[in-house]
Amino acid sequence: MIVINGLTKTFDDVTALDDFHMTVKKGSIYGLVGTNGAGKTTVLKLLSGIIKADAGILLIDDEIVYENPGIKERLSFIPDDLQFFGGYTLKELSIYFSDVYAGWNSALFHEIVSAFGLDPRRKLSRFSKGMQKQAVFAVSLATMPDFLILDEPIDGLDPLVRKIVWKYIVDASKSRQMTTLVSSHNLREMEGICDSVGIIDGGKMILEKDLDELRSDIHKVQISFGSGEDAVRPADIYDSLHIMHRENRGAIEILIVRNNRETLDRWRDRYRPLLFDPIPLSLEEVFIYELRGEDHAINSIIS
Repeated sequence: MIVINGLTKTFDDVTALDDFHMTVKKGSIYGLVGTNGAGKTTVLKLLSGIIKADAGILLIDDEIVYENPGIKERLSFIPDDLQFFGGYTLKELSIYFSDVYAGWNSALFHEIVSAFGLDPRRKLSRFSKGMQKQAVFAVSLATMPDFLILDEPIDGLDPLVRKIVWKYIVDASKSRQMTTLVSSHNLREMEGICDSVGIIDGGKMILEKDLDELRSDIHKVQISFGSGEDAVRPADIYDSLHIMHRENRGAIEILIVRNNRETLDRWRDRYRPLLFDPIPLSLEEVFIYELRGEDHAINSIIS
């Protein structure tokens, strides 16, 4: 289990993280999402023990990560920018890691390399960026980590390769309770993989929930009371709803509300609109509305 409380990290005069909190359950796949510069990569580097926090608590299985070889041996971090081991062939890299990690799984390594169709005799520097990511993923997973930390793991990969990557992550989570933390901009793909999600903005965690709970707590609702005299209704009709965004499309109103379905059903039964159509939002839509709020021109962001 990963627990972060009140974490702060600054670089010169820039505050990358400010009173940051996060909890990742054992065996889960957790998606960390946010805009560029929100602090995602800083979180991953702190968790990997590459850098040290200025203040706050960061624990993996109740142990401090920084300068802790025992915890570091149990985790694997794949950064977005791969700038290491370029002079090694994939086979040489596997030999090196098998000497370093006691839990090295040679059979799994060769299985993943074969699934990707990589040549173990080629140097990593001769691979494309996408192939380098595949190679490092094969090596990292073969160390049998308890914690896998990934920064944009599928960026630049084709759909077939992405499917293979997610398959091995899901399999490891189910078979041996590997905990995975993924930072990615591909929200549609993460929505089908992650158990929980955290949205970070300006170095702060602004929303953290299980994905199923997140889907049930925020909705897009189409509402209509008709037109003309039929559309007359009380001025306070929406006071009981938590409205994040509201727009009119003729006789139909589109609301983005942070309310569960039971609250919406009670509202419908009380006011009896002619049209009442609640639709759960996608993770991408939740991300936009949570970060931008009801007064932002949403269409200008997604167009």
